[in-house]
Amino acid sequence: ERSPRVNAPAIHCVTPGTTRKLGERLGRMLRAGDVVLLSGELGAGKTVLAQGIGRGLGVTDPIKSSSFVIMNEYEGAPLRLYHADLYRLEDPEQVAELALDELAANGVLVVEWPERAPDEMPPEHLLLRLAYNGARARTIQIEGFGPRYEEMARKLMVRSHARK
Repeated sequence: ERSPRVNAPAIHCVTPGTTRKLGERLGRMLRAGDVVLLSGELGAGKTVLAQGIGRGLGVTDPIKSSSFVIMNEYEGAPLRLYHADLYRLEDPEQVAELALDELAANGVLVVEWPERAPDEMPPEHLLLRLAYNGARARTIQIEGFGPRYEEMARKLMVRSHARK
């Protein structure tokens, strides 16, 4: 598993609403084949961020983390969202059976808890690490792996800091 860069840029979201808005901005940037990994402790805001991404993709159904389903699909306009939550994963081979890279080709793949199956994650992706920064606030580090994702991370950081 890749270790976080000590100096990875971070965005501070003061409420769940600002976390969702960040996800919405990201969702509008995504295209078919994109992979977004969301890492952080329980309750750090991964699903809130995924909800924002879905909204940015035009998904109207509620996005939630299921207790027993590893993968949920949501119809968006224009792209389908594949939302994987690996928290309850018992065996990383279960992820291999999902063929995540094939799914991502047909839409956007968002994975919560990617550290549960690091070897099954595509090498090029956008990684967002969420951490608590008070009761409701979150700090989100954004790292791009691969040229497209590095550019996406830069755009998210510039836009977020320009809004302050």
